[in-house]
Order: sequence, then C-alpha cells, then structure tokens
Amino acid sequence: MNRPFQTLTLAAALAALIPTACSAQSPSTPIAPPPAATPAAPLVTGLPDFTGLVQKVGPAVVSVTAEVGMRRNAREQDPDMENVPEIFRRFFGPDMPFPGGPQQRRGVSQGTGFFISQDGYLLTNHHVVEGADTVKVRLNDRREFTAKVIGSDQPSDVALLKVDAKDLPYLRVANAANTKPGQWVVAIGSPFGLDHSVTAGIVSAVGRTTSAEQQYVPFIQTDVAINQGNSGGPLLNTSGEVVGINSQIFSRSGGYMGVSFAIPIDVAMNSAEQLRATGRVARGQLGVQVQALTANGAKALGLPNAAGALVGEVVPGSAAAKAGIERMDVIRSVNGKPVHTSSDLPPLIGGLAPGAKVKLGVVRDGREREFTVVLGALDAALAANDDGAAPAAPGTPARGSNALGFTAQDLDPAQRQRLGLDKDEGVVVAWVTGDGAAEAGLNPGDVVLGVGRQSVGSVAALERALGSVKAGDTVMLLVRSRGGTRYVPVTADKG
Repeated sequence: MNRPFQTLTLAAALAALIPTACSAQSPSTPIAPPPAATPAAPLVTGLPDFTGLVQKVGPAVVSVTAEVGMRRNAREQDPDMENVPEIFRRFFGPDMPFPGGPQQRRGVSQGTGFFISQDGYLLTNHHVVEGADTVKVRLNDRREFTAKVIGSDQPSDVALLKVDAKDLPYLRVANAANTKPGQWVVAIGSPFGLDHSVTAGIVSAVGRTTSAEQQYVPFIQTDVAINQGNSGGPLLNTSGEVVGINSQIFSRSGGYMGVSFAIPIDVAMNSAEQLRATGRVARGQLGVQVQALTANGAKALGLPNAAGALVGEVVPGSAAAKAGIERMDVIRSVNGKPVHTSSDLPPLIGGLAPGAKVKLGVVRDGREREFTVVLGALDAALAANDDGAAPAAPGTPARGSNALGFTAQDLDPAQRQRLGLDKDEGVVVAWVTGDGAAEAGLNPGDVVLGVGRQSVGSVAALERALGSVKAGDTVMLLVRSRGGTRYVPVTADKG
C-alpha cells in the first residue's frame, strides 16, 4: 500500500537534487535568443473578405461545355486509352469506368473559362476542348453562346476561344512575376457542374514542373480547392487580376487533396497571342538534354553548390552546338534569370521565339563563361528526354571490375546499330560489383558513353580514362539507359 507513495517521494527527492546540481555548473550561451519582452508586431492581420472581388469579376467567368463526337468505348478498342479525351484521363486515370461493351457514345467535357476581351475572346484549358465538335459557354446571367476554337496548344494546356458578342465583361491579367508563395488567391469555376463556385487559399510555391509533357510550364502550386469542372477557370489575386489558369490537381483519389496547379498567366497569354495570330505556338529550342545536378555531381565538378542544369547531350547541328555549348557544361542563367535546377531551363527557353538571341551563363571546368545562342525552332522529337532506346544486352564480362565498381564489355556492331551509336561509341555495363556503382544506380545493360568530357568506345579506353581515379574520388559518367542519356556521379569505393 505504501509503494506508490514511496515512489512519489523518491521522485520528489530526485527533483529537489537536480536544480542544485544544475546550479553548480558554469553558465553557458543559450542555444537561441530569449523571448522578446514585448510581442513583435503581427505580420498578418485579419482575414480577407472576397465578397467585393467576386461580385466584380464573377460575370467574366463562364461555364464551358465541350461535346466530343461519337466515339466507341475507348477501353475496348484502345487499351492504352490514347484516344480518350485528356480531361477524362486527367481526372479518372486508366481505370475510369465505361459501362457495357463496344458502343457508340457521345462524350461531354465540362470546364470553366473566362473572357479576356470585350469582343468575346476567352481562355480555357486545352484538355477541356480537346477533340470537341461543339463548344458552348454559359455566362452567369444564363446567356449561352457557341464558341469557336481559335487554337489549342497541348504543351501549355491553353485554348483560345471566341464568341460572337460585344461589350462582354472581361478580366485583367496580372504581372505573373509578382506572384509569390504565401499570397492569397481565389478560384472561380464550375466544379461538378456547380457554376460560379468560389474557393480561396494561398500560393504554395511557384515554378513547379508536373510532367515531361508540360515541361514548358512553370506551374503555380496552391492549396485552393480545385475539382472536376474547375479546369480552365481563373486564379485571381486580391486585386481581381488573373495570375493563372487552373489546370491540374495532384490526387490519389481523383478529388481535391490540397495540391492544385495553375498555368502562369504570362505563359497562357503568350500562347493565346500566337494562337490568335497563327493558330499554333512556336517555341525556341537550344538542342540540349539536361538533368538536375546533385550534390555528389557538384562535388565531382568542383562546384560549391548544385545550382544549374547539367548538359548531358548536345544535339549535333543545334543552336547550342553552333554556339559552343558542350557536354558537362552547367547552365546557371538565361538572359540574367537564374537557373536553379534543370526544370527551370525549358520554360525560360520555350517562352522565347525561334531566332531569338539568348545569353547563357555557363560554368565549365569551374570557370564562369557567357555564350550567345540564336535559338532554333522546337522539334518535338528532339525535345523528348527519352530516346526510346533499350539498354544493351551484356554478354560474358571480358574484364574484371574497375575502380568505380562495375565490369564493362565492348559493344558489337549489331548492338551499336540498334542503339543508334557510332562505330567507336560506348561500352556496356556487364555487372555491378561495387557499392559506388550500385549506389549511383548503374545497372547491367546501361551504356557508358563517356567519362567526364572524354568519350569512350572500348573497355580499354574506359580503363585509360579511369586510370588516375583514387578511392573516394567522384567521377561523372555519361550513361545511356531506358531513362535517356544523363550524367551519373559515381564515387570510387574506399576499399
């Protein structure tokens, strides 16, 4: 019966001793400054009231209904769903239900749009009107118009429409460069067909990349609630100006999960102006394949940090090749705008017209240099990062493991032809034997094209290039695999 009391008594005795022991120690510097004597002035006060904003800009927002012509059940006739309108693929994924067997069906895509001029030009998403035979827009005063698709651009996911009307309400566009994380933003749209629904949140981040298909769009990420039907609607700042077009959500359920993406309005307007003038969007092209620079890669290149886009391959005859850009260059800026990572480069280049002169800030062999490049026109085939070539099939390794922890084998003429390689280009990874190569992600069948800037076309050439590598050194290998051609930093095992 006395044990609980005794335990408490012992704890009390220990507690009494602890302050005495602490007080005997010499004073030390606090790990952080003490709290201020008076509270700091609040950086955020109150919550915004969007009533006036919605009343003013709401009439310029419209509901968009796109009727897609008669189609057979896409799952029956096209297992990979390539012919399914983008809006369905985007929100429902590959397991979207199609009741019944093969049959004729008419698809209806619903989204949002907004007027950008008094004479009837409006913007929405490409995936809202993709493949549509008829597009109708409905204003909040219940007027309906049939809209003409002036042009539509898949890489930016922007479509420009036109209705035959005058004196229409329209929205003003903001300077997208002023959009910053933490700012309040508002979305107006038609989620699930519920016209002119208003949601609000903050900008979570800017300059996001969501997929290779839309690498030319530096998306605005928000936590604004966006659902099916919001696509193509405006994202507005607190002045009622458009900062973006709502386009995508990140979701594992098909519904809103707190992460939404909008196309910056400057990107959208660039596409819209070109669509009105020519019906298509032209983009500049450097002619390089780039990758993100890792901390280990920066160490191998002797750089203080991993900022920039690492050039893995230069297309022969391209704008970059003519200007003198080389493999293993690190592009740090475009016309003075910083390139923090590889995903920053495509929007900066793609937003410029073919023929434009561009100044590239480049680091080569630890030295900063500047190159002037006259951009070419984007070629979709060259823009793809994946060259589609499968890894080579290794045979029996001819030699032992090298300093980086893998064995290599020469390629035969048939393998080189299949991979599109020149006669003396590349060796195949036959076996991964060391921790350095394994941790770097090398796999049997990968093709090593070069060590740093030095090309290798045989196992003997590879061994010569690695001859001076010591334990702990990090070496940049140019590797071709299923994911394309890229530089891989590999650290030599320490024994």
